[in-house]
Amino acid sequence: MENLQKAEENVEIFKITDEPKTVTLKNKIAYAVGDMGNNFLFDMGQLYLLKYFTDVAGLPSALAGTVFLVAKIWDGFMDISVGTWIDNRANISKRGKFRPFMLWAAIPLGLLLIANFTIPNFSVTGKLLYAYVAYMIFGTVYSISNIPFGSMVPTMTRNSQERDELASYRTIGANLGLMLATIGFTPIVLLLPTQKIGYAVAVIIFAILGVLCQWYCYANVKEVYKVPTKPKLTKEELKEQYKALFKNKPLIVISVVNLLTFSSFNLKSTVQVYFAQYVLKDTAAVSYLGFFSIGMILVAAVVVPFLTRKFDKKIVYVAGCLIWAIGDILGFFFTTNATTFIFFTTIAYFGNGFATTLNWSMISDCVEYGEWQSGVRSEGLVYSFFTFFRKLSQAVAGFVPGIVLAWVGYVPNQQQTAEAIFGIRGLMFLYSGSLSIFAIIMILKLYPLTDARFKVIMKEVVARRNKKTTKD
Repeated sequence: MENLQKAEENVEIFKITDEPKTVTLKNKIAYAVGDMGNNFLFDMGQLYLLKYFTDVAGLPSALAGTVFLVAKIWDGFMDISVGTWIDNRANISKRGKFRPFMLWAAIPLGLLLIANFTIPNFSVTGKLLYAYVAYMIFGTVYSISNIPFGSMVPTMTRNSQERDELASYRTIGANLGLMLATIGFTPIVLLLPTQKIGYAVAVIIFAILGVLCQWYCYANVKEVYKVPTKPKLTKEELKEQYKALFKNKPLIVISVVNLLTFSSFNLKSTVQVYFAQYVLKDTAAVSYLGFFSIGMILVAAVVVPFLTRKFDKKIVYVAGCLIWAIGDILGFFFTTNATTFIFFTTIAYFGNGFATTLNWSMISDCVEYGEWQSGVRSEGLVYSFFTFFRKLSQAVAGFVPGIVLAWVGYVPNQQQTAEAIFGIRGLMFLYSGSLSIFAIIMILKLYPLTDARFKVIMKEVVARRNKKTTKD
């Protein structure tokens, strides 16, 4: 560590250079389209499934919330299992280590998504059991598709700035998917004679689009740095991989921070439907919000690579969380109609775009840090550890609204009490704003990787690899 600090202090003298650039514009666009497809498939559950459970399937809100809690915790452990499996696969085809999963998992994901929004007319107990099983199976297959997708970046490029750009493209694709899902879903539902039919048709449309996007990504991304086949690990070697995870301080910090920020983001996405319907009494506001606020996330994703050329990633991340917190706190006090709702939420989502974009770049940096620190390189395990916390955040985002809505006396499709209105408002703004402030404190105080330090680490890691190759 002392040598690393000395090298960092003398970074200007020794002029540490980045790795070569290996990603084309076509690759970047394909990677963006891939995450757009991920979000067509994934966001249906985060945005609309709780409302489908309560208002269409007729499940009590507290029970519906437990589906998210249990299913997402299950998903988190599935992420770790899939990450371990991916890292230690013995049979790697010419298609690559990660790409094939996008090809084979796409259609099952689409079918499972449709199954979640077509609950049969069972008893409440039967519907609840069906919801648990369908959503947990969907989450398992999504892990099999998404863990390789996110783990692939270190094999696409070793260049830090290029990783920032891929993270930016990924964020643009993801939020285009979220924007289109937010803008397009409700109008499709309203066009159909009943909500039940409307939800089913809308989900089928987005499932087909999601599958096509994932296939396009598979066909147009490239694993430049081939991963050698590993011999079968012993139990002791597997234990060492897991021990290395918990020694990776940047990974721990960014995972916990993401638990805060992503639960805020997902909870807002869930609650905004309730807020528009019952507080603003304007369901069309959700579509307008999707266009303006999520559009600002895209603006942030474009801006971030330019900012990270001039400022350290930590500083850019903190600036985004600060903007996010300000937007939400002001929104709680001053939102009175659709216009002010969109205005303040747009500010918050712009700040969110900084954090969302940089998460993907920073987690790739954690892979290199882990290899530098322990000698163990585990792209899939590192990424799945990170997504484990994202799944926990989704569990929180699905569970908390259901519990709070039940606590404040929410009744579906009825005039809400003042207590219920206050609860919905607090969920929409205060929850998110307060967690953004905690994220700022953690990044500033605990996250150890600066850009200069990462370049030193990357240089040492590459030197070790070259030395090992020479010996072999």
